[in-house]
Amino acid sequence: MSRPPPGTDVATVSVVIADDSYVMREFLAAALSTADGIELQAVCVNGSELEAAVETWTPDVVVTDIRMPPTGTDEGLQIAGRLRDEHPDMGVVVLSQYAEPAYALALFDGGSARRAYLLKERIRNLDELLEAIHRVADGGSVVDPAVVDVLIEARSRSAQSKLAELTPRERELLAQLATGKSNGAIAESLFLTKRAVEKHVNSIFSKLNLPEDEDVSRRVKATLIYLAETEPD
Repeated sequence: MSRPPPGTDVATVSVVIADDSYVMREFLAAALSTADGIELQAVCVNGSELEAAVETWTPDVVVTDIRMPPTGTDEGLQIAGRLRDEHPDMGVVVLSQYAEPAYALALFDGGSARRAYLLKERIRNLDELLEAIHRVADGGSVVDPAVVDVLIEARSRSAQSKLAELTPRERELLAQLATGKSNGAIAESLFLTKRAVEKHVNSIFSKLNLPEDEDVSRRVKATLIYLAETEPD
């Protein structure tokens, strides 16, 4: 759904916005308060104000930053998750500075309907923001093309990774090995027998194509592969 041409009748969408950046907040407020088909109901500076505004106004769509006080982490995503349960018909457009796959996946966890993920740099083109607002209000979804590219790249790397052949249990054990733990310590941590750990470790070495050599050397090489091919938590 694209932005309707001037003079076209379109249902008015009520919107509440939230962003802790003064510049971004003022830009959004100025743009949406004069946009056709948009009723701007409230402008919020943090997650607490946003939740209060949602309960007061029950807007059609919330436009929110991801990182806001009081947590300064993923406040916008947390609120989006709660709105899915408390106000399932309410749309959410999340704005981010980064094309971060983890944020996008968290936003769409439980379904993509009425959810949009846009980069802040993209909304310099007001039409893209308005299109996203109207689309989620109608039950649709929007993902920024840059985020799609990053997700595809991450999936491609995962498919080509040497770690792809490992079972979930072997990956879990390799993560323990990468911290420098001995087989005995790993066995205690994962509630396995030492013999079972040794069997898993040998399987990991085989799948990673690490030839029989000094055990310490193979453990170091396996750790380097793990660290090179996994994202930091």
